[in-house]
Amino acid sequence: MLKRSEYRLNVSAVILSSRYPEKCEFFIAHRSNAKNVWQFPQGGIEEGESPKDALRRELYEEIGCNDVEILTEFPEWITYDFPNTKSEKIYPFRGQSQKYFLVRLKKGARIDLHAYEIPEFEKYEFVVYEELLERVAYIKQKVYRTVIEYFRKEGFI
Repeated sequence: MLKRSEYRLNVSAVILSSRYPEKCEFFIAHRSNAKNVWQFPQGGIEEGESPKDALRRELYEEIGCNDVEILTEFPEWITYDFPNTKSEKIYPFRGQSQKYFLVRLKKGARIDLHAYEIPEFEKYEFVVYEELLERVAYIKQKVYRTVIEYFRKEGFI
């Protein structure tokens, strides 16, 4: 068993547009601090915070909107290691252990990437599944595919 301190506990949001189920579009955002890196919103879980509370806080901090309906969550934590060069420079962790949530934006929800003092994302788009896997960072493609295929198989998407 891994030591809890080796992996940063983290949440990630697979966001469906408010047009779901009529149209199945996924939210992806382009990181402000990296070239050509698109991903789902995600972030660490703070001390004493539940994963659902962290999800709502992180959504507000990253996209200025936590006006979502939580549809379900992936049943397991997904753990991965940071690439060696990155982990030593950025985090005192070996990697992250993530809990994925499937959420849908509520009708009328407004996204504001500049709601927080230092924006994590510079732009966003809603894309279909096939485009999502082509656009997101390579390191995230396998995990995103696993999580979304599970949500599809279980009938949530």
